[in-house]
Amino acid sequence: MAYYQQQPFYNPRIPFTGSIQGGLRDGKSIIVCGRVLPGANRFHVNLQCGSRPNANIALHVNPRYDASSGYIVTNTKQNNSWGAEDRIYQALFPVGNPFNLQILVTSQSYKISVNGIHVKDYMHRIPFNMVDTIVVDGMVEVNTINFQDPVGFIPAQAGFQTQFAYPPGYGAPAFSAPASYSVPYKAIINGGIQPGKNISIQGVVNPQASRFSINLLYRNGIAFHFNPRFDENVVVRNTKTMEAWGSEERFGGMPFHKGQNFQIIISCNPHHYNVFVNGNQMCTYNHRFTRLGEIDVLEVTGDLSLTAINV
Repeated sequence: MAYYQQQPFYNPRIPFTGSIQGGLRDGKSIIVCGRVLPGANRFHVNLQCGSRPNANIALHVNPRYDASSGYIVTNTKQNNSWGAEDRIYQALFPVGNPFNLQILVTSQSYKISVNGIHVKDYMHRIPFNMVDTIVVDGMVEVNTINFQDPVGFIPAQAGFQTQFAYPPGYGAPAFSAPASYSVPYKAIINGGIQPGKNISIQGVVNPQASRFSINLLYRNGIAFHFNPRFDENVVVRNTKTMEAWGSEERFGGMPFHKGQNFQIIISCNPHHYNVFVNGNQMCTYNHRFTRLGEIDVLEVTGDLSLTAINV
């Protein structure tokens, strides 16, 4: 069955209330990309049953900073009464830093991930098919709120589980995934890149690796070239237009290690890409090629093996 793909909300003014068109369904993801404001005491993201002030709140995700390291409260509000709090005692939303919050709907729970790391399964207390509204409020700024179906997800190959693998129930692939596949690897990005789009790549760096590359391609070049170089201990970013490379960006350190697992999330914002490696923001890269819809191929090459990709 084909579903309508809701367009993202871009740079919404906070507090923000938006409609979730078609409501929630099993396998749907909501991705909020933003930044915690300096000096923040708390903010929240709610999935609600309507937009009225006393609406039931099926899921309340509430980072708080009244403890030194920060923590996250999750809860449900029914008939104007809060339920029992569930707390996550991890500093996952550092003040002043960007973040990528993903909420995946499954039949049993909301699977909550921050910067690509799964942190909690929140069991449904209100049927998810009653939810039709998202609310964001507090000391936060938001770049995009995106809605995705996990079409094209390739699960980790049989017998191999990475530290950063998505939890069971993330969503079945739209095709029969191979047990393994070769590098170089290419995948079509259906509809091209758009703000709010996330690409997740999991793999293992070869023990004797020299370099590998992740490229976002368009017809005449490479819109975004992400190139860890172990022989130079640096990650190079660049753009290639009509066979000509631009100026390299090299700051940000080397978060990859030979022989070790990794997860990369490339999150497209209206003006730049945010790149997260193993749950931590590694860099931003301003768009040099701005016709994002023409960027339609993901390419992975070099000294690595792949275990999971979500395009």
